[in-house]
Amino acid sequence: MKNKRNFSPKRQAILNALLSTKDHPTVEWVCEQVKRQYPNISLATVYRNIAQLKEDGYAITVGTVDGYERLDGTTNPHPHFICRKCNAVVDVELAAEEDIMCQAVNKQYGIAAERCDITFWGYCQNCQK
Repeated sequence: MKNKRNFSPKRQAILNALLSTKDHPTVEWVCEQVKRQYPNISLATVYRNIAQLKEDGYAITVGTVDGYERLDGTTNPHPHFICRKCNAVVDVELAAEEDIMCQAVNKQYGIAAERCDITFWGYCQNCQK
């Protein structure tokens, strides 16, 4: 659930940069985008704000790809595909299957899992050529 809080103009610019792409950017990429509007913003400030956005439910970490944390502004549960060669991160549409898996795990283990994160790894169409 997203925490309702007033955003500073810089935090809003960081969120806007994150929401402006489907490429699952790095914090460094977000910083470069925000620097267009706020040239003096530091990478540390962007990291702190991204951490707060994640804590408040406005962003998630997809995972670490080639040593860089990859982010997503789409916070509803959904699977991802990560290419082992070019490091592309792509959303995968399997929402119903995720729900079924969560329900099966809950039933089998007697737990109350609320979210299931699935990541597929392999080679995208371009890298298979």
